[in-house]
Amino acid sequence: MAPTSERQHQREPGGMRRRSLFAGAAALGSVAALGAAGCSRVPDEGTVEGGSLLDKLRDSGTVKIGVAGEKPFGYIDADGEATGEAPAIAKVIFKRLGIPDVRAIPTQFGSLIPGLKVQQFDVVSAGMYINPVRCEQVLFSDPDYLMLDAFIVRKGNPKGIKSYEDIAKRGLKLASGTAYAEVDYAKAAGVKDILILPDQVAGRDAVAQGRVDAFAGTNVTVKDVVKGSPRVESSEAFQPEVDGKPAYGAGGFAFRLSEKNFRDAFNRELHKMKKSGELLRLVKPFGFTEEEMTDLTVKDLCPPAEGAAS
Repeated sequence: MAPTSERQHQREPGGMRRRSLFAGAAALGSVAALGAAGCSRVPDEGTVEGGSLLDKLRDSGTVKIGVAGEKPFGYIDADGEATGEAPAIAKVIFKRLGIPDVRAIPTQFGSLIPGLKVQQFDVVSAGMYINPVRCEQVLFSDPDYLMLDAFIVRKGNPKGIKSYEDIAKRGLKLASGTAYAEVDYAKAAGVKDILILPDQVAGRDAVAQGRVDAFAGTNVTVKDVVKGSPRVESSEAFQPEVDGKPAYGAGGFAFRLSEKNFRDAFNRELHKMKKSGELLRLVKPFGFTEEEMTDLTVKDLCPPAEGAAS
């Protein structure tokens, strides 16, 4: 595998998210109705304003973040505290922006963007994949990670599974998680029969029991769930493709369209953390490595709409 910087320059921006692009598009259908229910003014779709939310949050000292209960990206731990790679980053950056108190608002993944738009929380902090559909609805920070895919396979990977194409050509049985982008990647590669399971834990058990040949997920989640298992392991990480182009899993933070100043201030701090190496040190405990660090920008991932708007 090429070094991270080399891999990035070889790649072409695009792709869907860990949570399905199609599921995300369906969830966005309810945005207009939810927005009408909000009591505060919401900007017209497609508009970007400077925004004053950052100043208001500094005055109050508190920011509310939306999380979706997905390890290792963003979740609530046993003590009721927000944790995961995205909340960990958020706590550092918001403190440096003069907002010391970070409060997590848990919700379902499909409710994150609608909830942001009607001001249930101020920022989506859930490792959300950046794609053109979502860029029409929110302002994204630059991505803080770039994720490859991997499979949970039987110990020793006896069937030599390395890609979705391997599964399609050989008629193997694949499973993946509810609303995972990996389902779309597999279908694009010609996989016909996909067992949908609640999460990677269920996927690990299905592979171990021989009910499926592989479970598809993100490299970090797959590696985490197979630790210590005598029956299953992680395949080598790989870059999925759709229609011959890389489908990137690059995640970031989402802000309302009206809050460009807030997003830009967040981005400046994020870039400082990337440059110093602090970002990698911060997310390492959640299973992220140098391989997941990226120099891609939101303009790379959402041309031309996000680039023009921001």
